[in-house]
Amino acid sequence: MHPAHRTLRRAAAAAATALLAAAVGCAPQPEEKASAAPSRSDAKSCVKGRLPTKTPGKLTVATDEPAYEPWFKGDEPANGKGFESAVAYAVAKQLGYDRSAVAWQSVPFNKAFAPGVKTFDFDINQVSISAERRKAVDFSSGYYDVRQAVIALKGGKAAEATSVADLRKLKLGAQVGTTSLDYITEVVKPEREAAVYAKNDQAKSALRNGQVDAVVTDLPTAFYITAAEVTNAEIVGQFEHQGGTPEQFGLVLDKGSALTPCVSGAVDALRRNGTLAGLEKQWLSEAVDAPVLK
Repeated sequence: MHPAHRTLRRAAAAAATALLAAAVGCAPQPEEKASAAPSRSDAKSCVKGRLPTKTPGKLTVATDEPAYEPWFKGDEPANGKGFESAVAYAVAKQLGYDRSAVAWQSVPFNKAFAPGVKTFDFDINQVSISAERRKAVDFSSGYYDVRQAVIALKGGKAAEATSVADLRKLKLGAQVGTTSLDYITEVVKPEREAAVYAKNDQAKSALRNGQVDAVVTDLPTAFYITAAEVTNAEIVGQFEHQGGTPEQFGLVLDKGSALTPCVSGAVDALRRNGTLAGLEKQWLSEAVDAPVLK
């Protein structure tokens, strides 16, 4: 082969290798790594206050309306009060955005993790991380470990339940699209079909009116409901974690979002430095242990 041809072939091979490397670098990362903390190279791209957000220089955060306690206070996500409002601002600060640079928007619970391009940078709304939801969206690292609990009216037949088996003959209810509903259908497996509600407020009304024997919510919400909203109700018990893996709430992002490693890194840092534990103690301190239903 002519030396010039060899030189051209080597140059072509080098160019092809460089193009392949670039293509691999731009390809979506494996799904299971979507919520991992940034690597050293990723961290360099997380320039504080200068991330590729929906609006340059602003961080758009979404949640549902109404915004329930104890996750928010006074149905005002932007006031910094309540666990999730406080977590959102702590994450924003970690990313280099002060409170004035955070813009809130309302997004229905189910829409937050439905397929499609998002209008927010991240959503915070008690959304449990799951493999099924990861098919449509990214999640940050978990910011809260949660258990599901059963609420029933005092003196009712559901209030006497001490096991999962005791719940099977009851009429149970939960909000649509939630892990609470999954626990009813997959763990309890009741004889009667569960009542499904668009909002937790509707589930609470059904409980008050005797349309269901009990409702399932996350444990902190259960404590708030029984303490402040349906005071003639009580927490019957909580479920064990399924498969030994704690259920966690995560921040929701666009599938393949460039922000995911940065947001996960911020959550991880807040867990390491004790901020998450401090906010949990401040806003969710009433969510103490309840009897475990086995």
